Amino acid sequence: MSPVIATVSSKGQITLPQSVRQRLGLEQGDLVLFEEKDGEITLRKRKKIDAVWTAGLVATLSEWEDSLDDDL
Repeated sequence: MSPVIATVSSKGQITLPQSVRQRLGLEQGDLVLFEEKDGEITLRKRKKIDAVWTAGLVATLSEWEDSLDDDL
């Protein structure tokens, strides 16, 4: 992919160029992840969170809410 340029707005926003959105398969509402390493930023498409799975997981974490565990 050839380098592409985007301009930062006064609000700190950028529009991802169409070629980048197509390359990553990005659609409206998708999440993106920015990672910094050695002074460079990478952008990746983030997998969508499965709300049903997350709700099921959260329901199992109630055992961690007991104040008796605080001293362990």
